[in-house]
Amino acid sequence: MAAKKKFYVVWKGNKTGLFDNWKECQQAVKGFEGAIYKSFPTREEAEKAVNDSPWQYIGKNKAKPAISPAQQKAAGKPVANSISVDAACNSVTGQMEYQGVHTTTGQLLFKKGPFPKASNNIGEFLAIVHALAWCKKHKIDLPIYTDSHTAMVWVKNKKAKTKVEKNHLNEEVFDLISRAEAWLQTNTWKNPILKWNTEVWGEIPADFGRK
Repeated sequence: MAAKKKFYVVWKGNKTGLFDNWKECQQAVKGFEGAIYKSFPTREEAEKAVNDSPWQYIGKNKAKPAISPAQQKAAGKPVANSISVDAACNSVTGQMEYQGVHTTTGQLLFKKGPFPKASNNIGEFLAIVHALAWCKKHKIDLPIYTDSHTAMVWVKNKKAKTKVEKNHLNEEVFDLISRAEAWLQTNTWKNPILKWNTEVWGEIPADFGRK
């Protein structure tokens, strides 16, 4: 069965606008620090979005199921002054990248990758540790949101239990993992690491928008 066609909007990149295939969109954002883009299921939605603020769409799940008032009340709202992190990994090539943004403003705080032959869990783990180190460097204790329970467990245990095998292509990634584990073992932090409630709040603001 052929994959459903998607349309892509690039708000910030080497080239901006609407693209009707991933190859052109990828070229428009490749190597551009802080690129902002997202996929849409129809051309009509993409045409509307291209002239709107990206933050009306980034971190929003337009197709989420209805949430009951009780669920909304129980979930509350995310902490406005916080950091959200996320990773993206191409399941075919294994290329992974991760980033961290301010939850409310969407300001890009850091972005790393792509790294070859990695995994999404590795990226989520590295993103949390990067955020912790970034906060310590700037002497702030902002809460950090992630949508990965696995990464939260790895950070808690100060060990990335990845099943990805090390080879000559991903040596840099494994070096980053070792450095992240060493940082966790030699540093303390007060930042709460919180699970992003995707079901109620939509996609995490750091989402790469490739779903």
